[in-house]
Amino acid sequence: MLALRIKDKQMGYFFILPAALMLLAVIIYPAIYSLKLSFTSESEALYSLTNYAELFRDALFWQAFRNTLVFVGVVVTLHLVIGFSIAMALNTRIKARLLFRLIVLLPWTVPDVVAGITWKWIYDPVYGALNDLLSRLNLIDAPILWLSDPKLAMASIIFADIWRGFPFVMLILLSGLQAIPRELYEAAKIDRASGFQSFRYITLPSLKKIVGVALALDIIWEFRRFGLVQTMTQGGPGHQTEVFSTLIYKEYFQFFRFEYASAIAVIMSIILLSLSLPYIWMISKE
Repeated sequence: MLALRIKDKQMGYFFILPAALMLLAVIIYPAIYSLKLSFTSESEALYSLTNYAELFRDALFWQAFRNTLVFVGVVVTLHLVIGFSIAMALNTRIKARLLFRLIVLLPWTVPDVVAGITWKWIYDPVYGALNDLLSRLNLIDAPILWLSDPKLAMASIIFADIWRGFPFVMLILLSGLQAIPRELYEAAKIDRASGFQSFRYITLPSLKKIVGVALALDIIWEFRRFGLVQTMTQGGPGHQTEVFSTLIYKEYFQFFRFEYASAIAVIMSIILLSLSLPYIWMISKE
């Protein structure tokens, strides 16, 4: 019996090995190499903090930092609000709810680059559908430069990202709502609890862990959002939509400053961990 257990354990390691090697090759090794690269410099033979010193003096880095926090904060908040509202609506016994769920999920199936190109066309000042619609409704006299106006560019990207990303949060919350036992609501009705009381004392506490999962994943993905911003504005106009992902891309692939780009990536990872770890801790605690 003991020999059989040892053999089963060895077989388990055998099946895990390919995934572990893949994880090592595509995640762990690049992360370690990037960390090492961030402490190197062309002008210095030994490891140093030159890149980090330059980074903290770089006005563009701080602008990308502010833009990233605004972008992630607004998008994640609205993803949660809109996703939760629609999940509550789709959790009711409405007709054709399966069809509505499929329609709501469609934006999430669109790749980032395709979504960015589509919204760039929608926002086009000459041929865009949005300006055309507003003009037909006599709401504007001249085309609005949605992606060229520094005051509108970030808001335009945020709107596109909300459309693209809220279905994922909605799907997670909907699965959590469906996992709540119906008997709890029936017992609340017997006790003459109002709809708001049922929502407050049954729905919200039951979704605490699910909301933590949704927030943690959404923060991670929005911090790494690249394709949508790059295809719509490339960080412009005047770096008003420059976020960490586009800044790293430019430093790495346009200016070939690999060490500096790695330093930005390390700082981004630290910020990302500091924002997502509280939610991960909350999930693991329960």
